[in-house]
Amino acid sequence: MVSVKSVSGYQYDINSLRNHGKSFYWASFFLPHQNKLAASELYSICRYFDDLADDSEKNLSEEIKSEYQEIITNELNAINKFFKKNNIKIDILGDLVKGLLKDQEKVRINTESELIEYSYEVAGTVGLMMLPIILVNEPNARKHAVDLGIAMQLTNIARDIYEDAKMDRLYIPKEWMGDVSTKDLIDLQDSDKKKVANILEKLIKLSDIFYKNGFSGLRYIPIKTRLGIFISAQVYKGIGNKIKQNNYRYDLQRTYLNNYEKLWITIISIPKFFLIKYIYKNYTSLRDTFRNENL
Repeated sequence: MVSVKSVSGYQYDINSLRNHGKSFYWASFFLPHQNKLAASELYSICRYFDDLADDSEKNLSEEIKSEYQEIITNELNAINKFFKKNNIKIDILGDLVKGLLKDQEKVRINTESELIEYSYEVAGTVGLMMLPIILVNEPNARKHAVDLGIAMQLTNIARDIYEDAKMDRLYIPKEWMGDVSTKDLIDLQDSDKKKVANILEKLIKLSDIFYKNGFSGLRYIPIKTRLGIFISAQVYKGIGNKIKQNNYRYDLQRTYLNNYEKLWITIISIPKFFLIKYIYKNYTSLRDTFRNENL
């Protein structure tokens, strides 16, 4: 964890991706070395902010805002320099910070639209920030990168319902869930298990559409970095597929993939990789364009 008392306390953690982003770390071996290093540092930056947001039960909004202001106003700041070096727009990081600030309050999502907006802020932004790192210059790629990030965040939410409930965070829209509380999810009664299973199914099906939208834009990624992104997304999608295979059963433990499952997904992804343009042709519009999406 990071210190919440210090501004500009960031230092690149070279082991952050390996220790905390195991699915992404697995897929990173399919990226060229320099792109892998840059992706690893971007992950370290995002993890730094994520840890800052989750480091205490206290509301850390002011600390997070101060950290972001230090970054954008100090050209010698390590994160500022990284963003300039890699031609990443700093305002996109600002959108990520907005999402993390929402986590400092009592998290309640009312509508599907709010869920998608939050997922953009904490994950779709990462898709946008990755584009220069994987050498994408095509503006049309942006909506696909955002949707792939949203898909992964929906997978996270489906995987972490119980863990989030323990932190008094409820990302499932009220219009889906009704008046079910975080306490209800921690001590779930048998009578409510079917309802939560239906919610899990809805989350996974929504994520599947966003994954397809993301995959339909892979054609904009240069061949040498495309495979790593495809495998990363396929492995992450595999978490949702595993939830599906378990009949959307609500578990008190996170669903995760072991190395054998990741290896199998990687192997079966290779033939799909060569057929991407035939398998993933269409884009399904599910959202409005976000303000900083086309910077």
